[in-house]
Amino acid sequence: QVQLVESGGGLVQAGGSLTLSCTASGRTFSNYAMGWFRQAPGKERESVAAISPRGFITRYTDSVKGRFTISRNNAKDTVYLQLNAMKPEDTAVYYCAAGSGATLKIDEYPYWGQGTQVTVSS
Repeated sequence: QVQLVESGGGLVQAGGSLTLSCTASGRTFSNYAMGWFRQAPGKERESVAAISPRGFITRYTDSVKGRFTISRNNAKDTVYLQLNAMKPEDTAVYYCAAGSGATLKIDEYPYWGQGTQVTVSS
């Protein structure tokens, strides 16, 4: 079992930046691919970014390419999501998840954190 705790959410103005963190415990962090997902009010959860266990492979959903960056520090058991040039439509609860492959498919991540709220004002 992997336990995940997100942090770093908050309120930011459009065009601003934010860094989310997700710290893992319970199993060897470097064995897992990690993903970031988000869910806006009234909408389904969607993928944002994914990173392979060693960090060599990253994937992004089209709407965040060039604005968001996923990274990880296996020595700190932490994955990050840097959000730049933020837009009001980025407002959502952001979740990190652990799985076996760096995929953007939600169903392939069995372990999830509780989420952190990100709100972008216009």
